[in-house]
Amino acid sequence: FCTATASHLSKMTKATETATFFAIISAIYFTFLFGIIPLPEIVQREILPVLPWWALITFGSYSLGNIGYHVYRFRDCEDAYHELMAEIQLAKEDLRSKNVSTEDNVL
Repeated sequence: FCTATASHLSKMTKATETATFFAIISAIYFTFLFGIIPLPEIVQREILPVLPWWALITFGSYSLGNIGYHVYRFRDCEDAYHELMAEIQLAKEDLRSKNVSTEDNVL
């Protein structure tokens, strides 16, 4: 017997959740597209064929807007910058004490 519980189902990875979501949406879409569940003729002929493109463009627009908004709202991290530069300087000094070259122009 299957003893899966709600807590077991919540342990799906994000990739599994995404794949499951797209599988369900695809099954529903193709059910309508191929007429298994009847819809008005104009919907099946003119709306359903372009629905995936509309979804893709909508998702892309949302993604670009979201990225742009968060880049605009990104705060400078002066403290983190100075802390990182101090750690780099300490690492260089440690390497120099061990006779390791730390040329600044080396990638």
